Amino acid sequence: MKSPEKIASHAKEYLLTNKEQMILFLKELVSIESPTDKINSQHQILAYLKERFIAMGYLAIHMSGKNTGGYLYARPKNRKKHLPLQLLIGHCDTVWPLGTIKNMPLTYIRGKIKGPGVYDMKAGITQMVFSLMAIREMNITPKVEPVVFINSDEETGSRETTNALKRLAKLADRAYVLEPPLGLNGKLKTARKGLGRFTITIRGKAAHAGLDPAKGVSAIVELSQQVQRLYAMNDLDKGISVNIGMIEGGISPNVIAPLSKAVIDVRVLKEADGDVITKKIKALKPIHKDVVMEIEGGIGRPPMEKTPRNQLLWKMAKKQGQQLGLDLEEATAGGGSDANTTSLYTATLDGLGTPGDGAHAAHEYIFQNKLIERTALLTLLLLLKPINKEI
Repeated sequence: MKSPEKIASHAKEYLLTNKEQMILFLKELVSIESPTDKINSQHQILAYLKERFIAMGYLAIHMSGKNTGGYLYARPKNRKKHLPLQLLIGHCDTVWPLGTIKNMPLTYIRGKIKGPGVYDMKAGITQMVFSLMAIREMNITPKVEPVVFINSDEETGSRETTNALKRLAKLADRAYVLEPPLGLNGKLKTARKGLGRFTITIRGKAAHAGLDPAKGVSAIVELSQQVQRLYAMNDLDKGISVNIGMIEGGISPNVIAPLSKAVIDVRVLKEADGDVITKKIKALKPIHKDVVMEIEGGIGRPPMEKTPRNQLLWKMAKKQGQQLGLDLEEATAGGGSDANTTSLYTATLDGLGTPGDGAHAAHEYIFQNKLIERTALLTLLLLLKPINKEI
C-alpha cells in the first residue's frame, strides 16, 4: 500500500509529464463552442467527451434532451460490484454565443490561459479526465467508484437534467462539483445560496391620460407600491436578498397603464428562509381594490448548506490539500450550481475547478500552473475512503 505522500508525489509527477496533453485537451474543448441554446453544438462536444471516456475504458452514454443537448453519463466499464459511488459533476455549456472564439481566441499570456468557457468550466472537465487517467496510471483501485455526469444546461438552471442528477445523488457516497473556485486564491465552495425567481403581473384599467385620467387604474402605480413591499423583505444579515431586476409596463405615455410586470430574484442561505420568503411574496395583496395581481414562481434551486456531511468532506479535502502543499480555504457563493441539488442527498464539495477569473466576462482565464495542482487534488479526493464510514 502506497503512503499518502507517495500517492500525492506520483499523481503530480504523472500530471506534470502530461501537462502538454492536458492543455491540448483543454484547447480542444474550448474550440468546440457550446452555448446552452445550440443543441447541435452540445451534441458535438458531448460526442467528443463520450469518445474520450470510452477510450479510457468507461461505459459512456449520451442522453439527449428535448430542448438541450442532454447529458453524458460515464462509469468504469469493468466496475467493481458493491462499491459505493462518487459523482464527478460538470457542465459543458457556456454563456458564449457561436463565433465568440474568433474575437476571443484561446491565448496564453503571462501564465494565464484565456478563452470562452476555459474557466467556467472546461478546465474542470479537463481535471476530471486527467485525474481518472492518473489513477489508472498509478494502478490504484478507488474504494469509491467514480461516476461522471456532464450536463449541457447548467447555465440556464439544469431544468432538463436535474431529475437525472437527483437519482444519481441519492445513490452516491459523495459528489465533487468541478465549477470554478471562488476568488483568485481558489477557495472551495462549501455553501451556496438558493435561488428563486418570481413574476408579478398586475392588470389595471386603461384610460386616456388627458381626457379621462380618473377612469383609469394604473398598473404601474400599483407595481411601484409593491416594489417597496418586496424590498422590505431584504435581510442581508441573514443572507436574504430580494431584487426586482426587471420591470415592464404601459402601452403609451398618454394612456393610464393597464398592465405591468416585474421579475424578482431571491437568494437565501437557508432552505427555511426560502420557504418564509416564498410565503411572503405569494401573500402580497393589491393595494388598489380595482387591480388584479398574479404571482408566479418559487425557489428553483434550494441552498447548499453547511451540513455536517458537507463540512466533513471539506475537512477531508483540506487535509488532502496539505499533502500537495496547499492551504485550502472555504467560502460561500452567492450563485447556484448543481451542487445545490446534490447537497440535498449526499456530501458535496464544490468549486474544485482551476483558479482564475472572469466567468461570463471577456477576460475569462485560468492560471496555467494551477491546472496541475487542482487536478492532483481531485485525484487524491477520488481515492478517499467512503465518507459514510466516517460519519
